[in-house]
Amino acid sequence: PECGGSRFPRFPTELLCPDSMGFTRVCAAVAALAMGQYGTVQNVGKATNVALHSGVAREERWQSNGHKGATLWMTGLSGSGKSTIAVALENNLVNEQNKPYFTYRLDGDNLRFGLNSDLGFSPEDRKENVRRVAEVAKLFADAGAIVLVGLIAPYKADREFARQIHQNSSIPFMEIYVDAPLAVAEARDPKGLYKKAREGKIKGFTGIDAPYEAPDTPELHLRTDLHSVPACVNQILDSLSKAGVHIPASFRHATEEERCQRPLEWEGEEGKQEKKEL
Repeated sequence: PECGGSRFPRFPTELLCPDSMGFTRVCAAVAALAMGQYGTVQNVGKATNVALHSGVAREERWQSNGHKGATLWMTGLSGSGKSTIAVALENNLVNEQNKPYFTYRLDGDNLRFGLNSDLGFSPEDRKENVRRVAEVAKLFADAGAIVLVGLIAPYKADREFARQIHQNSSIPFMEIYVDAPLAVAEARDPKGLYKKAREGKIKGFTGIDAPYEAPDTPELHLRTDLHSVPACVNQILDSLSKAGVHIPASFRHATEEERCQRPLEWEGEEGKQEKKEL
């Protein structure tokens, strides 16, 4: 086999040869293995006669990655800093650690360009939006990714659904409340949506004329009006360390000098204080 080169090792030729004495036995063994990987045939929702088909064990996938999969679900008002923190955290995990971590970001806006482009912002559509993202996040985490979800996800019941499907599959799940007071989020208004909502051009906008149900007991509560982006990232890294997702003794912290591949949307009180001291 050609290991370490530009080609994958090929399946042993002797097992592919029709004239091989062991070919029939190999086919029978593979067929038996495949049949044994099917679970019970059942009906699920509108789907009928389906069965779970297993392959490589999750633990083997996680071991090959060098770390466990997990979903970090960031919820908060528009403009609270979910996307900014997720991008900074993604950069830290991929580029700033001693080894890169398999990470994927599921951003609410990004997903509405494809997977959720058929959904609006009614309570029913928001519920379906969260359901789809939760199921996708679970699949990525099962594959071994540290999944960074950034959704407003305003309703507690919908976020609880996301938590439950992860817990039912024994996949780590962390709810992160990215919290900025409405006045602060509205002052940032990176997409100009609060202004449009105040002018009545957008209806059903969370925080203005649609509710946001803040988490009661999130695994992590980030006050983005008080802390800088790197400080928020470090709080998440510390929580991941405690959860045992990493392989090194601890994650490498972000620094205030790291600008994480994009302009920061806020500095936080810590960053402002540093400038005053300088």
